[in-house]
Amino acid sequence: MALLRLDKYLADMQIGSRSEVKDLVRKGKVRINGLPAAKADMKINTDSDVVYVDGQPVGYVEMEYYILNKPAGVLSAARDKKAQTVLDLIEDKNRKDLFPVGRLDKDTEGLLLITNDGPLSHELLSPKKHVDKVYYARVQGHMAEREVKAFAEGLYIDEEFTALPSKLDILSYDEKSDTSTIHVTVHEGKFHQVKRMFESVNSEVLYLKRLSMGTLQLDESLKPGEYRNLTEDEVMQLKSRT
Repeated sequence: MALLRLDKYLADMQIGSRSEVKDLVRKGKVRINGLPAAKADMKINTDSDVVYVDGQPVGYVEMEYYILNKPAGVLSAARDKKAQTVLDLIEDKNRKDLFPVGRLDKDTEGLLLITNDGPLSHELLSPKKHVDKVYYARVQGHMAEREVKAFAEGLYIDEEFTALPSKLDILSYDEKSDTSTIHVTVHEGKFHQVKRMFESVNSEVLYLKRLSMGTLQLDESLKPGEYRNLTEDEVMQLKSRT
């Protein structure tokens, strides 16, 4: 059983600010179990009480988990005054406190977990947990055993950052365009990390897409910009591996 103040309950569910909820209560637009709400600060049992605003039921959702196939050109941020963000793409979200778990560069595509579960986010992003993040990339130049070894040993990026050992899998090489397609598995999420890693071996990332994070795999049925709720099994697996 969880008890919450009515104003927090409705504010969490994006009905309005606490002052706006107070005004709704004063106007008699909020009902609890069929009766008018007495006060905005009254306690609500989120498991058993039924809340209505303007005759519409408002259920309480404590945690939300979405998997998004992030398209290029969208910021991995909760909000931005000038640019579209990944949160703008989640049209049917219940909560106002969602955030992306980690950041993908604006031009990077692929798997992005969006939630309000702070502890899970911390566990997934902590380098100490060694949670695999797998990317597909097309890079300039001919990747070979030398680069595989360098990635496995841990790449020196600059004076402030040496990447943890990572796994580089070479999928193919196109001689005509002088480009390689690869999978790279990293355990961190530093700023522009994958791009900086390839720059350190005199290459350039031409296309980048995240395929997985821990047990969570990109749902290939989702087109860029599409999303869905995680299943209960997906959430449980993520939490059990962190």
